[in-house]
Amino acid sequence: MRNKYLVVVIALAACSQGKDAAPPAVDAAPAAAATVVAPEGAAVSTRDGELPSWQIPNMGEAAEAYYGPDSVHLIAQVRNSKALKSSRGGDGFLTTTFTDAGDDIVLVNDKGYDACSYFFPDGERLIWTSVRDHLGDGKTLEGDWSDWDKYPQGAELYISDRQGGDVKRLTDNNYYEAEVTVSPDGKWIVFGRQIDGNMDLWVMNADGSGEKQITFTEDWQEGAPYFLPDSETILFRAWKASEYGQRPTPMTIFTIKRDGSGLEPQTHTHEMNWAPYPAPDGKHFVYVRIEPNSNNWEVYLGEIGAGPDAAPRRLTFDDGFDGFPSISPDGRKLVWTTNRSDETKAFMQNLRLHVMDITSLGIGPK
Repeated sequence: MRNKYLVVVIALAACSQGKDAAPPAVDAAPAAAATVVAPEGAAVSTRDGELPSWQIPNMGEAAEAYYGPDSVHLIAQVRNSKALKSSRGGDGFLTTTFTDAGDDIVLVNDKGYDACSYFFPDGERLIWTSVRDHLGDGKTLEGDWSDWDKYPQGAELYISDRQGGDVKRLTDNNYYEAEVTVSPDGKWIVFGRQIDGNMDLWVMNADGSGEKQITFTEDWQEGAPYFLPDSETILFRAWKASEYGQRPTPMTIFTIKRDGSGLEPQTHTHEMNWAPYPAPDGKHFVYVRIEPNSNNWEVYLGEIGAGPDAAPRRLTFDDGFDGFPSISPDGRKLVWTTNRSDETKAFMQNLRLHVMDITSLGIGPK
């Protein structure tokens, strides 16, 4: 999974949050914009304080979903018996595409154990991370996606079509490569690479040529990069190796230019600011924070360039895990991973994908 620090950063301590500042301003949605209708068979999951939400039907345990350019199809890691077993036990996850109505389900890769994946803007090509060519004993994953000290070495980047055909391997080394996304103009790929235990961001051309490292930090561990609509600015989060043992691990969300210049923090608290994703308006982003004095992970809306006095707007209100948020290209839907459908609220278990109608936020393309 992208942001593989998911288990590492389990929050058992309090996070302080500013309460006095105003939430980020968003433009009013056009009056004619229709609301998003939940698909037939979807269980409504809206909580008090939330915009209308539902669980994607017909899908098993899954995480980290991203919309394709049609704002209907999604790509995610879905638990599958064909995958290697996790080092923590249980079946691993494989790259799968489907609609947010829970149909047109396609298994893209059928072996190994996969992590982050993403659509190209043409909607026909996919990029994904897998250990399919580094299977070890062929039974259990060697390494742990959730442990910085044990990231699967030999996790490689692949391109395929939507049916999992025409597979092309982009990387070929013993590094850990993951957390990969594509620029809106389809020309660039950005990803995280770990060399000698240190994570940095890299970019390359869409065909895999021209690799270039853009961060060079020994303490900061960068990851989860996403291009803004300009295909020039990258939003990402980073944490310090020197603070790795803290609970929760403090993280900062930054922006940086594709050439490595213009590094700017977009969050300003010494808390876990995690799992960022840019809005199509180029002005806002969603991300995850933990509520004070709890282990309650919630999705928030922030504003790029808002400064340290701006408070984010809370979008989810369920006592449990809400994480991995992303936004459809039309700006009308947010998809995220949550355990709200699990009555026991077992942490990081029985995760399902849910969709929220965010049309009213007015953060679609400008």
